[in-house]
Amino acid sequence: QVQLVESGGGSVQTGGSLKLSCAASGGAFSTWNMGWFRQAPPKEREFVAGISRTGETTYYGDSVKGRFTISRDNDKNTVYLRMNSLKPEDTAVYYCASSGVQTMSIHEYDYWGQGTQVSVSS
Repeated sequence: QVQLVESGGGSVQTGGSLKLSCAASGGAFSTWNMGWFRQAPPKEREFVAGISRTGETTYYGDSVKGRFTISRDNDKNTVYLRMNSLKPEDTAVYYCASSGVQTMSIHEYDYWGQGTQVSVSS
């Protein structure tokens, strides 16, 4: 089965940085578009960043634009999310997911990781 495993979460102060990783197995990683989402209950899960199959195209949710950077290494079957200038409102569980198309829609992502916690304090 396809498996996505996130790592790299943790606790940081406002203004700090973290780099999340998502390792994929059991599928053709280089054929997938990849995305990062986050959820901080009771809010619904929201789109954070997306990247095309080759990594040439990236796109971001408005709340993180200019602060976060998504990238991928197809040789390592891994997608990354570099988070800079973190704010308390970035606190959430972050999930990676795969899709057959470039999209911000949760409904079009097929496989999901278990999530990794990011906590930002002032």
